[in-house]
Amino acid sequence: MSFENEWAAARSSATVDVSMRLNQVPADPGGGSGNADLGVDQDKLGAIGSAAYALHGRLVKDGNHARTNTSEAATVMSTSGFRTGSAMATVQETWSSQLGTLLDACANISNHLDYSAATHAKEEADIKAALAASQINEYLK
Repeated sequence: MSFENEWAAARSSATVDVSMRLNQVPADPGGGSGNADLGVDQDKLGAIGSAAYALHGRLVKDGNHARTNTSEAATVMSTSGFRTGSAMATVQETWSSQLGTLLDACANISNHLDYSAATHAKEEADIKAALAASQINEYLK
């Protein structure tokens, strides 16, 4: 079968099953309760932020515990002519870089969750105030 014949057959079969579709939400979207509402559980956000903060604190304290010893060993091995000295220095530099990245990530998670919780609470208060004001305007009319 040539390409033209195959393409013609594909086009004709594609137009056979065309039906009208309306832009609307299906009656039963499935998986939803119908009571959708934006909700943020402050306790869960707080627990995650607290865990990230605690991990950050432990990493600051324990992440560099062998830094000075490793650097000294790398220096002594390098000056003594051992090739493992430069490899050890590379390992220590890589560890420090990755530790810094992990510390930044933990701080970012903790700070972002604190910011998200505070922003959500402020937006919720603003929405409540706007709704209360709109109800007052209804009574004044």
